[in-house]
Amino acid sequence: IPGKSLDLSLLPDNNEGGNYIENPAKVTGNNSFTHQPSQHDWYETVKLNYGVEYHKGYNIHFSPIPDTWHKMKDILLFWAGKKVDAFRCDMAEMVPLEFWKWVIPIVKADYPDILFIAEIYNKDAYREFLSDDAFDYLYDKVGLYDVMRDVASGHRPSSDITFTLSQVGDIQSKMLNFLENHDEQRIASEFFLGDARKGLAAMIMTACVNTNPIMVYFGQELGERGMDEEGFSGKDGRTTIFDYWSIDKIVRWNNSEKWNSDKLSDDELILKNKYTALLQLCNKEKAFSEGDFYDLMHANFDNMEFDSTRKYAFLRGDQESLFLVVVNFNSIDSAVKVHIPDHAYDFLKTERDVKRHATPMLNTDKATITTNDSSFFEVEIEAYSGEIYKLH
Repeated sequence: IPGKSLDLSLLPDNNEGGNYIENPAKVTGNNSFTHQPSQHDWYETVKLNYGVEYHKGYNIHFSPIPDTWHKMKDILLFWAGKKVDAFRCDMAEMVPLEFWKWVIPIVKADYPDILFIAEIYNKDAYREFLSDDAFDYLYDKVGLYDVMRDVASGHRPSSDITFTLSQVGDIQSKMLNFLENHDEQRIASEFFLGDARKGLAAMIMTACVNTNPIMVYFGQELGERGMDEEGFSGKDGRTTIFDYWSIDKIVRWNNSEKWNSDKLSDDELILKNKYTALLQLCNKEKAFSEGDFYDLMHANFDNMEFDSTRKYAFLRGDQESLFLVVVNFNSIDSAVKVHIPDHAYDFLKTERDVKRHATPMLNTDKATITTNDSSFFEVEIEAYSGEIYKLH
């Protein structure tokens, strides 16, 4: 206090009863047991005591309920009371599943509509984390994100997406799809595609592939590049989570809290409108939000007029409507002939009419296509993009 001398007389004598020993001296959030964590450790974090002795063979002590469990429950209930409608739980596997299965039902008892989303990377644990009283959705990073990034970058054939989807099988609808988040590099960054428009094919695919939710990271729809050199984070293609920073595209979109397009560039506005049209369509049409998915890749693998290494096609449908989705990961516009087998119509409980129309739903200025053979549809798909056709 200014003007007063420092009085240390009330401090306890730490030498009474011997020297104070704290062992381990420090444990970081990523289980680094050292007083000198490296730059790659989460040195700004500390490990909370959830009742697991990580340094002694992972011995567990869950009875009585650890005090940390109660504190975390109170924190979750506090934010739920502030009308937070979902919790994204970072590195959820680093907290015992027993805690999650204890706390989630407690929170949902008061807030039944609240969602819990887990970030986990161990595929073998997926079903455990989706079991009763556990999470609603899981981050699909090591599945769909990884393969979609590789396909969009030209490192893997688009047909690999089929195998990735089959790996999660019956829990596909519980996977949270995304192309950007705080950990990953921006689509438009020099470390990924270098141009947000080149990510449209992957975005259409990611948004339409099943009934599961999709996350759009802030600024993604404007083509945010993540190429600022912020400080600690540096120029790494990501939007920093470590530095106080201002994102130019968001600032201009905010426009003194008007949230309008007055200060957006033409390219930014075009991209934003494409995202808007895509996401609104997926929410509006029950064929996407609630309907079935039919992969057409197996029917076109040997199709000489369909490049299964750079194209992808599938159907979405319910009892009322049917949609054909075709995406083109190639760098040039492409003419594509998509084969739809009879089994697809049977699976989707839709009549196989001899004559069908295909109306584009994203590029609505394009003409409706008419075919006299519903087994094949010939379409033109722009480079790095795609189209959703309503079949009727």
